[in-house]
Amino acid sequence: MHLKSFYIKNILSLTIAVLGLASCVDYLEPYPNGNRTTDDIWKYQDMVQGLVGQCYDNMTRNYNDNEGVFLDGATDDVVITSTTHPLNRLAVGAMPTSLDPFRTYWDRDYRSIYLLNLFLKDRRGYNTRFLVDPHLDSLVKNRLQGEAFALRAWFQWDLLQKFGGMANGQLMGFPIVLDPVDIKAETNLARGTYDACVKQIIADCDSAYKYLPIAHRDFLVKNVNDRAYAGGRYWGRMDGITTRAIKALVYLTWASPRFNPSNDMTRWDLAAQNAKEVIDFKMKTDAVTNGFNATKAVNWFDPNFPGIIWASRYNNANDAMERMFYPGGFQGTGSVGATQDLVDAFPMKNGYPITDPRSKYDPANPYADRDPRFYATIFHNNAKAVKINSDKVMYTFENWQNAKDAAGPAVNSRTNYHIKKMVFMGLNWSDNSINRQPHSKFYIRWEHMLLAFAEAANQAEGPEGGKYGMSARDAMEYLRKKDNTDGGKGFTTDPYLAEAASKGKAVFDGFIKNERRIETCFEGMRFFDLRRWSTNLTDLNRPVRMAKITRNSDGSFEYKLDEVVEARSYRSAFLPIPYDEVLRMSKLVQNDGWEAWK
Repeated sequence: MHLKSFYIKNILSLTIAVLGLASCVDYLEPYPNGNRTTDDIWKYQDMVQGLVGQCYDNMTRNYNDNEGVFLDGATDDVVITSTTHPLNRLAVGAMPTSLDPFRTYWDRDYRSIYLLNLFLKDRRGYNTRFLVDPHLDSLVKNRLQGEAFALRAWFQWDLLQKFGGMANGQLMGFPIVLDPVDIKAETNLARGTYDACVKQIIADCDSAYKYLPIAHRDFLVKNVNDRAYAGGRYWGRMDGITTRAIKALVYLTWASPRFNPSNDMTRWDLAAQNAKEVIDFKMKTDAVTNGFNATKAVNWFDPNFPGIIWASRYNNANDAMERMFYPGGFQGTGSVGATQDLVDAFPMKNGYPITDPRSKYDPANPYADRDPRFYATIFHNNAKAVKINSDKVMYTFENWQNAKDAAGPAVNSRTNYHIKKMVFMGLNWSDNSINRQPHSKFYIRWEHMLLAFAEAANQAEGPEGGKYGMSARDAMEYLRKKDNTDGGKGFTTDPYLAEAASKGKAVFDGFIKNERRIETCFEGMRFFDLRRWSTNLTDLNRPVRMAKITRNSDGSFEYKLDEVVEARSYRSAFLPIPYDEVLRMSKLVQNDGWEAWK
C-alpha cells in the first residue's frame, strides 16, 4: 500500500476519537464508511480536523519507553536490567543497524509532519469551513492553524534533538520538508544545516503564536458562548505559551557548547528571554496564579496539574510503569535501576553536596539525612514503600547480597536501587481493590523552564544579574524551595545556594547542571543534556556504578559504593540517521562516528 493512502486510512480510523477530543460531536454528521483519497479529505471538515488531531495521538504518553526512562538507561543515571535491550546495546557500543530504537521516531515525526503539511499547504486547512456561524468558525480555524504550526515545530524539534549532529565537519540537522511529501516514496532528501533547522522551528513557533490563544483557559474567553470552541476544554492541545517554551528549549540547545562553538551569547539571551516569558505567565497572570503554586509538589497523576506547560494526552488508569520500577518481590519486573552516580548527586538535608565536609555525609550510613528529594525519587536498601495517606508499610526493600531484591535475578535492578519517582504510592497489587491512576508525560513543566532560564541567564549575565527581572540564583531558589512528591519540604534556608552563586558563572553552572540532573531524572532528558554540554566523549563514557551491600550477623550493613556495574563505550556523541534511509537517499549524509551505518 502506498504510504500516502496509509496515512489517510489512519486518519479515518481515528476520526471518532478526534471528534471527541475536539468536542464537536454535536454538529457533525456521522462519519461515513469506506476509504477516502487525499482529495476526499477536503469534503469532510471532520477529516480536515483529523489531520491535526491525529498528531497528538502519535506522541508517547508515559515515561516507560525509549523516550523516557530507557533513554536514561543510556546515561549515567540508570542501568537497564536487560543487557540485550537496544538502548543498553547503544550504551556499550554494540547496537546493530537492525536494532535501531530511534528508527520508529524518525517515521513518527515525518508521518506527523506530512499530515500537518497537508493541512497547511496553500492554507487549505485554514480555508475549510468548520461551522456555520462565522465567529465560531474563526475560533476553530485559528486554533487548528496555530496547532498545525506548533505541532510541526514540535516534531521538527524532536528530529533535531535526536538526529542533529556533525557530519563531514559541519553541524547538520534534518531534511526540512514543508510540503506534503511522502518521504517513503522516491525521494532523495538532503539534511538542512543545524542553524537552518533551528530557524525553521522558531519560524513555525512564531507563526503558531499569531493564531493561538496564550493558553486554553476559560477565564481567557470572555464570551461564555465561545467556550464550546475555545478555552479549558482544549487543555492539552498546543497554545501560545507552549510555543514560547519550545523556543526556550531550542535556543538552550543551540546555545550549548556542542552546538555553539563560537559561544554566541545572543543564543543564551534568547533562551533566557523565552523561558522567562513562560515563568512570568505562570507567576504573574491573574487567575493562573490562583491555581498555580510555585512551591507545590508535582502531581504526576493529575493531567490538569497547574505546573504543566504542555503534557501528552493521558493513558487511563494503569500500572505499567509501577510494574517496571518495582522489583520482583513486589510483583514488579525490575526493568531499570538508578545508578550510584545519580544517588551521589543528591545533597544532604542541609543542602551541601556529599563531597563537602559540612554536609556530614557518612559513607558507612549513606542514606541517612539526605535531601528529602532523594527519598521521594529512589528506593534504597531497607527503604519502605508506605501507602499514600497512611502509615501502612506495603513493602520493605532488601538489597543486600542474596536478599530478595538484590541484583542478580532478571526481575531485580542491576544496581541495588529501584525507582520511586512517578510511582503511585496508593498502588498495592495485594489489595482487594487495586487503585491504579492515569499516567501522562509532562513534556514541558514549570521546573523545566526554571532550569532553562537559570542555565541561560547564568551564561548571559552570571548568577545574580538583573537583566531579566529574575536572576539565575532566584530561579534555582524557587526550585530548591519546592515541596517533593512524598511530603518532604524544600530548603527554607540554603547557604550552599548562596555560596555557589557567589563563586561566579562557572561554579554556578555546575550547580545548575546537578540540580537539573536531580529534577529531571528518569524523564529522558539527560541523554541530550550530556551531549549538548560536552564537546568530547569523556563524560558519556564514564563507567556507571552500583551499590554492593553486605548484611552482617548483627543486622548492620556494609556498603561498597564504587563497584562498576557497566562500562560505556560511545564512539559518537550523536545518534545515527536511520541506516536504510541513508542507503536509500544518496543526499542524506550520516552523522560522524557511524561509519558502519553509511
